[in-house]
Amino acid sequence: MNATLVALAAATISSPSLAEEAPIWTHDVVYTADVIGPVRGGLAKSGRYLDNLDVTLDGDLERAVGWKGATVHAYVLNNMGGRPNDVVATLQGVDNIEVSRERLRLYELWIEQSLAGGAASIRAGLYDLNSEFYTTEASDLLIAPPFGIGSELASTGPNGPSIFPLTAMAVRVRAGGETGGYAQAAVLSAKAGAFDAPGDLQRGLDRGAILIGEAGHSGRVRLAAGAWTYTDRQEDVRDVTVAGDPERSSAYGGYVLGEGRIFGEDDASRGSAFVRLGLSDGDTSPFRGGWQAGLRWDQVVASRPDSAFSIGLHQGWLSKKHRANIRDTGAAPSKAESGLEITYSDTIGRVTLQPDLQFVRHPGGERGRKTAIVAGMRVSIDLD
Repeated sequence: MNATLVALAAATISSPSLAEEAPIWTHDVVYTADVIGPVRGGLAKSGRYLDNLDVTLDGDLERAVGWKGATVHAYVLNNMGGRPNDVVATLQGVDNIEVSRERLRLYELWIEQSLAGGAASIRAGLYDLNSEFYTTEASDLLIAPPFGIGSELASTGPNGPSIFPLTAMAVRVRAGGETGGYAQAAVLSAKAGAFDAPGDLQRGLDRGAILIGEAGHSGRVRLAAGAWTYTDRQEDVRDVTVAGDPERSSAYGGYVLGEGRIFGEDDASRGSAFVRLGLSDGDTSPFRGGWQAGLRWDQVVASRPDSAFSIGLHQGWLSKKHRANIRDTGAAPSKAESGLEITYSDTIGRVTLQPDLQFVRHPGGERGRKTAIVAGMRVSIDLD
């Protein structure tokens, strides 16, 4: 009898119990606050406080309601505070949680259906394009917006494409796993908006759509290429009609990216690098293209497993039409707006502290303006 009990106990320990199974529902609540502003250059030496509250809920619909192979994701976002770029006056921004309007919004709400035994999937609903397209994990510690998505795409569309802080209805299909080859494509409403402002959010395709595709190979090194276009012509940044309204021009572009580990393993100090290059039509965006590159070093302090250091360079190439617009104001345009960012992050309990320093050359694309030096501190609190 004792031997039987021992055997049963051993079997219980060696096999997952119901208590050890992943939960049906998971959630996360994170509050982020920044104090940031120019200490040299800019329009004034003035800091701004701004914050961001992320609340996410993910569920396994197969275990919850019997919908085989389906999951659901909901994401509520709230942003408040000042606008630091009002005093830095760059074209690309300096803080990736800055918004033009304070509001609480439903940011994402989508269902994903697994296909072909997990080899493919389809996702539909309110969706952030930059969550899966034109993104690199090695750049995600950096605060400057160009390290999230290339400015030549971010600055297009009636309200910008479906990225932070406004998203749009979309359908995304993907084939491939976390490693090896993959391909994905999405159709998104061209006008992003918010459910609390019904006049902004287009639930259909009345303003056309964004078509985007990306293919690549993931592993220790990830390489990918993507292309995007709008089905409807977009407003030209310079040309106007006889009536004085903006001309409509074709909007399109493409990008390539690469990232990978350059040293270390998961349980030790490790480093990674990234590089990205994007190009656009140059008629519907202030940018003809641009690039970003950088390094990230995790566990930079051996005794601090959550310590991380990152440095990145970015440059947005101004289009000929936007440079002409700058000349019309009496200023001398530069060919590009460039930036360097250096940041360090570490976690103590539930609090993460991240001092940040940025240098922006030719802010606003104006040759005569001094290089702006921007200093900031980010504090994130895990409230879950």
